[in-house]
Amino acid sequence: MERLPLFPLNTVLFPGMPIHLHIFEDRYKLMIARCMETHAPFGVVLLQSGSEVAGEGSEPEPYAIGCTAHITQLQPLGDGRMNLVAMGHERFRILARHNDEPYMTGDVEIMSLQDHDAETLSSDAPELHLWIKRYLQLLERVENAEFSIAQLPRDTLSLMYLAATILRITPAEKQELLTEDDPLHLAASIKDLMRREVTLLEIMAAPVTTAPFVGNFSIN
Repeated sequence: MERLPLFPLNTVLFPGMPIHLHIFEDRYKLMIARCMETHAPFGVVLLQSGSEVAGEGSEPEPYAIGCTAHITQLQPLGDGRMNLVAMGHERFRILARHNDEPYMTGDVEIMSLQDHDAETLSSDAPELHLWIKRYLQLLERVENAEFSIAQLPRDTLSLMYLAATILRITPAEKQELLTEDDPLHLAASIKDLMRREVTLLEIMAAPVTTAPFVGNFSIN
């Protein structure tokens, strides 16, 4: 068990994935400064209720499971404000929360995934590659955006967390994926979500055809 500074946000961070943050509140300026001084991570937790900004709603109430974030880049902006990039590292569970600092802290335990045969787990990788590529290709068409799909992770677990990150699903659905302890169940859940989202995008990307009007016309 260890004490970890907690950052409640409206987003879910997955292991191995980056998060970009703009730090402007005094309490989080202090938190990040301390993390930088001690080379320590902070914890990203999804807000279940409340507000991530002080004074804008009720007190934040986070989900119990989050992900540690290690700062990799920091850009000072003046007045103590900063932009930073951090990488997700390990999942954790909050055992107790504390409010003796300007920011929230928690006693946490690190959560490990269940062990599975590496060959069994890696068998999901080719199918996941195909689903991710198809999903991003459709997003490019629907959102008129451009995504780089030249290099996808070779590691199956990293591939799964990448898929979980890019999926346009609700934060609550992403939280369920972060909570999953069994990598085989995680892979199955992600593929189900990919199928669902790809189907929706295919409908959105399909050309609209206008059938000729047949029947009586009324202005009422």
